[in-house]
Amino acid sequence: MQWMRRGLMLVVLLAIAAVALYLVYRQRVLPQTDGTVQLSGPTGEVRIERDGVGIPTVRAGSAEDAAFGLGFVHAQDRLWQLETHRRIASGRLAEAFGAPALETDRFLRALGVKRAAAAQWARIEPQARSVLVAYSQGVNAYVQQAMQARPPEFLILGLQPEPWTPQDSLAWAIMMAWDLGGNWGTELQRMRLSLRLPVERINELIPPYPGDKPLATADYAAMYRTLKVDGKLGAQALRAAPESGIEGVGSNNWVLAGSHTSTGKALLANDPHLKLSAPALWYFARIETPAFKVAGATMPGQATVVLGQNEHIAWGFTNTGPDVQDLYLERIQPGDPTRYQTPQGWEKFETFEEVIKVKGQPDVQMTVRATRHGPVISDAGVASGLTGPASSPGYVLTMRWTALDPDPGTLEASLDMVQARSVPEFVKATSRYVAPMQNMVVADREGRIGVVSAGRVPLRKPDNELKGQVPSPGWEARYDWAGFLDPTVTPRELDPPRGWIATANQRIHPVDYPHYITNEWAAPYRMQRIEQMLQAKPKHSIDDLRDMHADVLSLATVRLLPVLRLARSEHPLAAVAQRELAEFDGRMVGDKAAPLIFWAWARQLSQGVFADEMGAESWAAGGRAYRDALEAVMEGNGAWWCDDKATPAEETCAQQNAAALSRALDELQQLQGPDPAAWRWDRAHQARSEHRPFSRVKALAPWFEMRAPMGGDTYTVNVSRVGLKPDATTGEFYLDEHGPSLRALYDLGDPAQSRFMHSTGQSGIPLSPLYRSFVERWAKVDYVPVWGGAAEHTLVLQPRK
Repeated sequence: MQWMRRGLMLVVLLAIAAVALYLVYRQRVLPQTDGTVQLSGPTGEVRIERDGVGIPTVRAGSAEDAAFGLGFVHAQDRLWQLETHRRIASGRLAEAFGAPALETDRFLRALGVKRAAAAQWARIEPQARSVLVAYSQGVNAYVQQAMQARPPEFLILGLQPEPWTPQDSLAWAIMMAWDLGGNWGTELQRMRLSLRLPVERINELIPPYPGDKPLATADYAAMYRTLKVDGKLGAQALRAAPESGIEGVGSNNWVLAGSHTSTGKALLANDPHLKLSAPALWYFARIETPAFKVAGATMPGQATVVLGQNEHIAWGFTNTGPDVQDLYLERIQPGDPTRYQTPQGWEKFETFEEVIKVKGQPDVQMTVRATRHGPVISDAGVASGLTGPASSPGYVLTMRWTALDPDPGTLEASLDMVQARSVPEFVKATSRYVAPMQNMVVADREGRIGVVSAGRVPLRKPDNELKGQVPSPGWEARYDWAGFLDPTVTPRELDPPRGWIATANQRIHPVDYPHYITNEWAAPYRMQRIEQMLQAKPKHSIDDLRDMHADVLSLATVRLLPVLRLARSEHPLAAVAQRELAEFDGRMVGDKAAPLIFWAWARQLSQGVFADEMGAESWAAGGRAYRDALEAVMEGNGAWWCDDKATPAEETCAQQNAAALSRALDELQQLQGPDPAAWRWDRAHQARSEHRPFSRVKALAPWFEMRAPMGGDTYTVNVSRVGLKPDATTGEFYLDEHGPSLRALYDLGDPAQSRFMHSTGQSGIPLSPLYRSFVERWAKVDYVPVWGGAAEHTLVLQPRK
């Protein structure tokens, strides 16, 4: 008994010690928000005043000291996020996460993001240079002089934070351009499909913008057969690359002149749709110096406000989605894998030696190559990099991309845009902007409104008969770029008579616009719905704009719904399911069954109609809805597609429709039980903010990632993208991992009414009450004030004497 009592006492003491240790750690890992700290770095005093939801106001005597303060608060609240940003851009994930990240590291080393950032840094102008240096000093001052405990991710993985550099900021800006541009993947997809399908069928599967004809090209299917291109060329690069250009995901923005608002002053709305992450990509901040005041969404790693409002203007972005990436087939000289063919003959590859550290394993040596067009991306899966993929030794794939150019104009333009005092000043400042190309709406306090599509657009030669739609022969000069579009003639509009401007990734220029931007605009459903709501009443209040942000009517669903209602399934639940659909009007409400039935059917129908023609590998790699193609097929032009080529019978579209509904009902019965009336869309369709890397660790995921039940779908204004591939960890379908990463409403007449919200919370430390504090409010389309109220905490940073 005495030993038992001693043992029990020991357990109690250990438990008390563990709790005490936790409380001490929790206190030390959370940022200091009050008092005074002396630091090396700032030239003057920097005040950081935080409101009740954790949004800081950084007050400083210069732009450089303000950047220092922003870097400091980013490090205080989002140090692990900064670490992941650095590692992604540098291709250093495997060093922290082990062998599963090695493929991605190889691709990113081949792409050469850090090399491009270094080239940009060498050319940056003095003002931008000083701001980036000060921002980096702010990050490092926290880590080296003020941090008392590392965030839990560092402890679990056994990592130490490294110094942040200006090149890290430039590299992360390139990665954001990567996230917003995915044309290269579509080019590669067309090439792979062309080995199975003729060009006219590919144009049906990836159709042009509604009302347009397919872009006329040469018969690239015949070209690839002649060149004997292996269908696996580029497959590993596509698998290893970080996601980009996600189908159906974009952003919304609209701006109303005072003639169309209840206040008589301009109103502006914006909700960029991006990958949902934990913590959110965005970090709210307010910056005040003697020269300017600005508030809005910053991005850890970047030294300025990206989207927001200053004393004179407000602005918001959507993705233009231009064709600024071209892939090239480079022919390797037979017998000499160090040389490739150019219009002038054989030339040597430019080579770079890379060493990838892998946690728990030996280092991986990699030689990456580049040609006159850019990096060789098909080397991503080859450790030596000098022989090309074994399956296609005759060719490699290279990428020409505007964001890899050694021009730091994006940052330089951004610093000027933040301080613009009018719509014309803002538009002028965008002329240096490079990538990612954005549709930027802007309004000023004098009543002007406008939009400019800012970014560098390549010009292609008249005899380029492939037009950047597929990987082109790199040894033919006609496929080279012929320069860039004059930045003053990109699409734009100022003070239109209708009194409002809106963009939602639709075609943003008239049919007769003389320059080529892209032919891969997003389907116009969100834009059409925004127009409907803007035209529904003569004047709108800021609360009306909030209701538009919350709208879940899917016009894409409205279009396909009659096809689903015609499905004549023999499934026992079909009659009950059709009753649920009878009164469904396309509003993707979370607590209803009809949206779930619709999406399960659409996924099954797309696979049944297209997978056999595409091939199982291409279908599995895509994860696309092919909704534009499905509409044309099921509306009467799809007999060839509906026939299952794997069977001797000739299936009709009506048979495919019925079979798809039966498979969907089987799936949903297993997922949510035998009563369709009890099914709920938001039980399957949950917004998941993924944590890197612990969403992939089942025991840790509940502590680090965030979820919220959601309505909406890929095509609603309140976008909530429907994931069609099973989640890699949980196997779930229909997860929403791309959506409104930020919502903002700006009142140019009364800035106190301006409001915004992002998807998680200001803190990136899971032990903080501010880690998840925005999730529920974001899901309900609620907001917090842009300009805030009284400070609840004040931390003063003083130069160390």
